[in-house]
Amino acid sequence: MALTTTASFGVSAGEDSVFVGHLADMSGPTAFVGKVYADGVRDSLAYINANGGINGTNLEFETIDYAYKVPQAIASYKKWKSRKGMVAMQGWGTADTEALISFVAKDKMPLFSASYSGHLTDPQGKNPKTKKPAPYNFFYGASYSDSCRGLVQWAAEDWKAKGKSGKPKFTHIGANHPYPNAPKAACAAYAKELGFEVMPPVVISMKPGDFKAQCLTLKSSGSNYGYIGNLGGSVLSLVKSCNTVGTDIQFMSNIWGGDKKVFEAAGEGIKDYIFPTMTPFWSDEAPGMKLVREVSKMSDPSGEQPRLHHYIRGVCSAFFMKEAMEWAKDNGGITGENIKKGMYVKDNWVPQGLEGVCLAANWKADDHRGVNQVNIYKGNYNNGDVQIERVSQMTLERRSDWLGF
Repeated sequence: MALTTTASFGVSAGEDSVFVGHLADMSGPTAFVGKVYADGVRDSLAYINANGGINGTNLEFETIDYAYKVPQAIASYKKWKSRKGMVAMQGWGTADTEALISFVAKDKMPLFSASYSGHLTDPQGKNPKTKKPAPYNFFYGASYSDSCRGLVQWAAEDWKAKGKSGKPKFTHIGANHPYPNAPKAACAAYAKELGFEVMPPVVISMKPGDFKAQCLTLKSSGSNYGYIGNLGGSVLSLVKSCNTVGTDIQFMSNIWGGDKKVFEAAGEGIKDYIFPTMTPFWSDEAPGMKLVREVSKMSDPSGEQPRLHHYIRGVCSAFFMKEAMEWAKDNGGITGENIKKGMYVKDNWVPQGLEGVCLAANWKADDHRGVNQVNIYKGNYNNGDVQIERVSQMTLERRSDWLGF
């Protein structure tokens, strides 16, 4: 279902325009956060048009709710490519983004996804472990693999700080699906490197359910740290099920599995829940939050609606694309190939006006690990109040054996 069509705020539509496709999950299993991220992208594209477009070039865009279905994603891509003359695309999930790798590479179509799969970071296929070279795939933030590595690095320090002896036990928890599976092997390998005993993965559905049996497995194995690869209702079900059976484990989530919305829904079940972020929170006073709040007014003129950090990452993704398009326009025209070149021009790159919001990024022609920094937070719910505090910041090495893995 197409949700949004051409946007032409402040710029005359006509020949001087380019088309951007936007895939979103508004009704599927990841809609819990998919809607939030999609709003950040759509508001950004509308704001860019309302403020001059790409140096006078209008951005036409269409948002399609593909409901997290890979065939629908591929069909939408083909439609946009053949009928709309698309020059770039804002995407969403891991399964569909990975399915499109060969399409976008062949068509020279930059795809800015909300999948942070490490498989998307090796543009030239340098690492033998890389599934496919991904020369036209970009995302804002640390990969799922690097985020998980940052979390187990924190866990190793936490174990020592608590004076524990022996090997801590680490377990990956998630559905048998490309999204939660993306960092599984990479994170397990690093956990072993840091001295963890890696336990067999525990599989839970992406949908909400009764996970007491899985929680009992975690309890009997003596797992000390569990990485949750799912999101939304599945995470809530896991936390509640494990509280019911008395599983004593330190939960650590991927970037989609931790936010104020999750903590409010879980209530008193949330205790010392560790999760990564790539932006400040809505209430923070970073310099670039002024622009984020102006962008937000595109769909909330009152400016009163608080936004989750997933929304803000959507803003970052759109504005990195915008500045690459601006470079392309000044260097041969806004084509997919030139937009890709524009992604390599700046070092320690933060989009103008988003200082303190988007982490400095470095994309290179042989390495699409744009961000290797992971900010780690702790969430608690106490007497009706969500409390979030930053506990650490990890910077991951750019090891060659981690590229694309």
